[in-house]
Amino acid sequence: MSLVVVGTVAFDAIETPFGKTDKILGGAGTFIGLAAGKLGVDARIVSVVGGDFPEEYLKLLNDNGVNTEGIKVIPDGKTFFWAGRYHNDMNTRDTLATELNVLADFNPVLPQSYMDCKFLMLGNLTPQIQKSVIEQLPARPRLIVMDTMNFWMNTAMDDLIEVIGMVDVLTINDEEARQLSGEYSLIRAARKIIAMGPKYLVIKKGEHGAMLFNENSVFYAPALPLEEVFDPTGAGDTFAGGFIGYLAKTGDVSFENMKRAIIYGSAMASFTVEKFGTEGLLDLTSSELNERLNQFSEMMQFDIELD
Repeated sequence: MSLVVVGTVAFDAIETPFGKTDKILGGAGTFIGLAAGKLGVDARIVSVVGGDFPEEYLKLLNDNGVNTEGIKVIPDGKTFFWAGRYHNDMNTRDTLATELNVLADFNPVLPQSYMDCKFLMLGNLTPQIQKSVIEQLPARPRLIVMDTMNFWMNTAMDDLIEVIGMVDVLTINDEEARQLSGEYSLIRAARKIIAMGPKYLVIKKGEHGAMLFNENSVFYAPALPLEEVFDPTGAGDTFAGGFIGYLAKTGDVSFENMKRAIIYGSAMASFTVEKFGTEGLLDLTSSELNERLNQFSEMMQFDIELD
């Protein structure tokens, strides 16, 4: 089924203990779209880039299942750029540069061909932009998933809470869940956040996996232990793309199927962190993904005898 992804398409420059890159393809929308495209989903991206964005990158996205009709090119503008350096633990990083460029005036307009959207993924952008995209659609999608971050909690909390009440699934990390809810316990935090409107909450815990909540249930999936982690950039967005991509592919938005979607997202994110930028996703084959899904299955299965 059709999936519309709203998010950044950008340049990243990354430095980790294992090496560094010059400007490479990045952005939340890029990782989300590529992850969904790898699952055979009709992923349609909405974003903005400058005239400095290579045509070959647009072709690369198209060749990997991402429809780029909704990417607006500003010929005399520059593409959003982020540079960062990761510490030795790979969990903390320093931002070296953030250049909004054309993103500063981004006002997304959905092409007519996107209006039949059945699944909508709102990447981490201003709440006002996220709301405007929802309001452009003539009919509500079957599922709306939204990502956000603590910056919007600090600067636009009222707008953020309004949009949270308009979506079906909210994805945030554990620190953001605590800030949004004012609760340290993630169980209590989830209960408060779900009361704000979304039916489901996904709390991302990085190398410690992810948790899925609804009003009555909770599911936890660990992250796959990896021998090498080269670059965590885009891992959370890859997870989101695998998550909503699997739901769009199967057309099943039940809590039980969301459990499987969590595993798909985690498996795809495990490939992203093994290489720099999008390389891990671009090289990914179906057989490699299936092998890693089997590893998850074996890791999570156990037998127990109860008295």
